[in-house]
Amino acid sequence: MNQFAGLMNKEDIELWGRIGRDDDQALKMLFDLYYRPLCSYALQFSQRLPDAEDSVQGVFINLWTKRKELKIGTSLKAYLYKSVFNACMQNLRKDKKIGESLELMKWEMLQEQIEEDDEMFLAKIEQLQRLVDDLPERCREILLLSKKEGYKNREIAQKLDVSIKTVESQIRIAFKKIRKGFKDSMLVLLVYFEDRCS
Repeated sequence: MNQFAGLMNKEDIELWGRIGRDDDQALKMLFDLYYRPLCSYALQFSQRLPDAEDSVQGVFINLWTKRKELKIGTSLKAYLYKSVFNACMQNLRKDKKIGESLELMKWEMLQEQIEEDDEMFLAKIEQLQRLVDDLPERCREILLLSKKEGYKNREIAQKLDVSIKTVESQIRIAFKKIRKGFKDSMLVLLVYFEDRCS
């Protein structure tokens, strides 16, 4: 079942042709265009920014390494999202953190996001940014340490000299407020926190 709509448009064909001719500037253009949205997408599976970034970077490395042999039958955007999804699922299977049925369910839920207009997606990211900015200071600090910096709850507790229960409680509060802010969306975005959040 093809979950992605759309074939390569004229711009995709030109860009992919340049990449196939070893034009690293074309790869940089593709990277700059999709890196941050793809990290946001990957975070919904890994929930840790370093893991999400590793998955996305791996997809771009693979794309460049295999540029002469890859046959892409969809749009570049669709190919990249599908590749990132597969990379995330492979990592989760290795960690034995997710079952086949859960993978499938989450995959289906995320189709809404993949197919969204880019402008709508960026608007959601900005909305999420505002929700994070509006969190109480300690709550925001704990959330960013957890989801942006990849600290474990115990490490956050030690760093901030608070109890683990406090850390867990603050993270629950943060996500409750975020879910409330996205009550009209089918999918709550798990965040790619921009540098200005820190």
